[in-house]
Amino acid sequence: MRSRARQSWLWIAGAHFLSAGCTDTDSVFVERPFFDDPPAASAGFLGYGTEQDQAAKLTVCGNCHVGMQGEWEETAHADAWATLEASGHAQPFCEGCHSVGELGNDVEGDAGWAATGDTRYHDVQCENCHGPGETHVANPDASQPTASLTVDLAAGVGCAECHSGVHHPFAEEWSQSGHATVITSAAGRAECAGCHRGQGALEAWGVNADYVERDAAEHLPINCGVCHDPHDATNAGQLRFPVETTSYEQHLCAKCHNRRTSPDPTSSHGLAPHAPEADLLQGVAGWYPPDAPIDEGQIRASHGSDRNPALCATCHVARFEVTDEETGEFVFQSTGHLFIAIPCVDGQGIPVGGDCAFTVQARAFAGCADAQCHDETGAASALATAQLEIVSRANDLMDQLLQVDPGLEAAGGEIDGSNPVFTVAEGALFNYNLAVFPSGASPATAEAVSGSAVHNPFLIRALLVASIDAVQDEYGVSPNVVLDWKAELQKILDGAPRLGNAP
Repeated sequence: MRSRARQSWLWIAGAHFLSAGCTDTDSVFVERPFFDDPPAASAGFLGYGTEQDQAAKLTVCGNCHVGMQGEWEETAHADAWATLEASGHAQPFCEGCHSVGELGNDVEGDAGWAATGDTRYHDVQCENCHGPGETHVANPDASQPTASLTVDLAAGVGCAECHSGVHHPFAEEWSQSGHATVITSAAGRAECAGCHRGQGALEAWGVNADYVERDAAEHLPINCGVCHDPHDATNAGQLRFPVETTSYEQHLCAKCHNRRTSPDPTSSHGLAPHAPEADLLQGVAGWYPPDAPIDEGQIRASHGSDRNPALCATCHVARFEVTDEETGEFVFQSTGHLFIAIPCVDGQGIPVGGDCAFTVQARAFAGCADAQCHDETGAASALATAQLEIVSRANDLMDQLLQVDPGLEAAGGEIDGSNPVFTVAEGALFNYNLAVFPSGASPATAEAVSGSAVHNPFLIRALLVASIDAVQDEYGVSPNVVLDWKAELQKILDGAPRLGNAP
């Protein structure tokens, strides 16, 4: 049945029209239906307008929202049905996530494809996120089908309704990650919202699109729609910024994981780093004693060089398959959305959150092996060696600092963040805190220094030894270990990779 709504159409090849414009000689007006009426059981979902539109992948929404239509066509969602058919293991229960319907929407009961079996609902179209469009088309001003960015795994809301399950557990893994947790005190502060509040991050990145929660008082976590652009496939994975880049200005993770990487005497928290990972990789984090023979950017380890083209994502978003040890059968496909470089694993080898031993039995080192730099055993061994060296030097430095100021950051001593006069002891304490970030543990332990041992162990060791030497020169106090610290620092520098030319 043809729709009662009809209009005159300028029928012309869309790509040519958009790129070259049109003239009186290359355009033809054709009267054709806006869309075919959807089946009564569709619950108001429109899908592709006509059979002709279906072949061209022109959604009803795309007749008016031309820009969004053009961007959507380049995404994997536009080929979702064909992808399922080509997979070799298509099953009826898969179809709901590869078609238009109730999944992803606040719609109860079967709708769209599930209710009608009409091919106009093939692929993941606009209405999968924006809801049924029939009311909006009938009266655009009365109904605005705005999409929601909320992800609720328990309720099966948003992206979680489809991007979940053992074959693609994006939502399950994300829900266990730090990105899924809103720290209310930080999210509510304007200066922190750009990284701790989903809405704040989108605003900081210049995203002006409308969505249900945009002006809401509630704080969105850093969820799927914050990092991934539902409409734009410019970057791999539809990410808002690339991760396949060694440019720290462009890298998605570095947009937030690059905060307070050196001491800030003007802040009450200025003697502790906040999110120093990107600068650690670049070799520019920390406090550099004035007389130390080490410069910012001098030690840029292999994890932060061109040898690792995806930087953070190589290790922190590593995909790997878990199979049964006895049968070899599939168990779980990790998507890396725990965002833990070497996650703990359960008895089946499935990555989980929490703490555990740094061994190949207790953790997954797949990200290290995937980078083609180590095998899993070699990665675990290299980490253990780096941890041991950093723990030793961190505790040597803390031994000194306790002699200089037994109260450490208590007011009135040599280490006093409220005093605008910056001291050698305060710089040294920052380097200690950088070594044990994010735990802040004292004394240092292998667990406490694991982050620094991975991101740039060479730089951390050099900063700790340079700090020990500076504190000794400034205050005349030495750690319990007696060494020629200047010679020890030079030994580290001689063996460290330089200026990104990591071996």
